Amino acid sequence: MGLVSAAVEPEIPAAVAKRIAKAVESSRSEGTRCTYAAGWRRFAGWCEREGHAALPAHPVTVAAYLVDAADTRTETGERAYVVATFGTWIAAINHQHRTIGHLSPSAHELVTATLAGIRREYAAAGDRPRTPRDPLLVDDIKVLVETARNRCRGWADEVLERRDSAIFLLGFAGAYRRSDNPICGAATSPLHRLVGLHIRQRKSKTDQGGRGAVKALPCNGSHETWPPCAYVLWVQLVAAYGTGLRPSAIRLLRKRGPFTGHVWRRGLPRTAARALLLRAVSKNGDLSNRPLSGAAIPQDHPEARRTRRLRPTALTKLGGQSLRAGFVTQSTRSGADGPAIARQTGHTRLDSVEVYRGEHAPLVGNAVTDIRL
Repeated sequence: MGLVSAAVEPEIPAAVAKRIAKAVESSRSEGTRCTYAAGWRRFAGWCEREGHAALPAHPVTVAAYLVDAADTRTETGERAYVVATFGTWIAAINHQHRTIGHLSPSAHELVTATLAGIRREYAAAGDRPRTPRDPLLVDDIKVLVETARNRCRGWADEVLERRDSAIFLLGFAGAYRRSDNPICGAATSPLHRLVGLHIRQRKSKTDQGGRGAVKALPCNGSHETWPPCAYVLWVQLVAAYGTGLRPSAIRLLRKRGPFTGHVWRRGLPRTAARALLLRAVSKNGDLSNRPLSGAAIPQDHPEARRTRRLRPTALTKLGGQSLRAGFVTQSTRSGADGPAIARQTGHTRLDSVEVYRGEHAPLVGNAVTDIRL
């Protein structure tokens, strides 16, 4: 039997090559691409300082890189990096090698054993455990929304209030991941229903192929904290701004009546096709053309802090996941089981739901509460 010759790379038109490159780039989310780029820059910089070749990298180089990072300490003596970060860096190094056509150095036994040993060292020492975001519960959300409305001193403040209220209410009721939240520019198709708002998520962190899913945000409470009403109030402003920029937005706010009842059943205002919904807002109230990032969830809320009505712990570790964690925690305390919670969160594995439940509501549904010692 004769040897099979290696395939010869064909010559293709420049337009086809460009299209292939675009498709390859689209195979990963923008967040993943940014993460890989940052991870590779760090590794390449370290190799340059240490006098090693970064591409292709020898397995010993990668192992030394991991050990150096694991031994790095902060000024207070704590480890500078969580162990999960090393896996991300390895993925970035592998991606860069595969893209150029080199073998992945981390496939070598030396690298896998080094990483496994570092994980064991971290676990044995109890260093840098996972630090989950504090959940924002229903009472916290109500305080934040009420505070945002009470602090308004002009039309620019009202623009921010409508946006922030939509952030908190939609993000909480929808139990969105930070990166999948429609308030942060995620690909969604909001649909008006008499019973509430149905949002079709065209893709998500765990659905990059775009199979899609629908989340229902029902109308079942006060108009002041109905997610659909908050959504309508914000979209009204987006539509006005899209028609006549700042003057139209100011006219809308000046002509509005008091917010004393539901606005949801009036229907959704018409906006431009694929218009960004929740965007960055400047200090003078102008709407930016760039979407909010997941990090835009307020890390601190000074007005709420001054009222002393928000739980002290709810201000210490806020983040984009605080709304999602809060939904799971509040639902657990209200008696919802794992499958019911996962139906809204979109978790495909119930053990992921249990992580939230165990961290933030460890005694709910736990048999330890019945042993009566």
